[in-house]
Amino acid sequence: MKNNDFTLHLAELSELPDCLSVLADGRAYQQSQGFTQWPEGYPAEEDVAQDIMRQRGYVLKSNGIICAYFYIDFYDSAYRDIKGAWRSEEDYMGIHRVAIADGYRGKGVSDILFQVFENLAASKGIFNLRIDTHEQNIPMQRVLARHGYTYCGTVMQNNGLRLAYDKLLR
Repeated sequence: MKNNDFTLHLAELSELPDCLSVLADGRAYQQSQGFTQWPEGYPAEEDVAQDIMRQRGYVLKSNGIICAYFYIDFYDSAYRDIKGAWRSEEDYMGIHRVAIADGYRGKGVSDILFQVFENLAASKGIFNLRIDTHEQNIPMQRVLARHGYTYCGTVMQNNGLRLAYDKLLR
């Protein structure tokens, strides 16, 4: 897949069923890898609808088809209570609910997404990225390492302990 086959935009409520489908694919993939970061019912339809209505939910499309979903925020109370230390206390963009649809995994979509995260943050004047993942989510940990994220400690999210990472863009 070429980079120019992809488009990013804020998710729309009309795309909610497709966003939920991508998230279900992500949940199933996690389970196939032997761990559960997102238990059944999480994120709930209401959570994703809220992401979209708050203009924080994004979709990445390949040739017009949603291939990935993610949610951003600029404050996460769980990140306040890190066991460890963030490398910067500057404003940050938190990245959550990253999911890639079946059929797109292993085709470079994660690399495109991580470039999108950097571009999106910079466009908002933010140069500090934060993300967390399950301790058994080895595929995501590899992606984070490949894209220059640094392990900073652990945080408690809704459903358990998470490894916390950041990336400073300047």
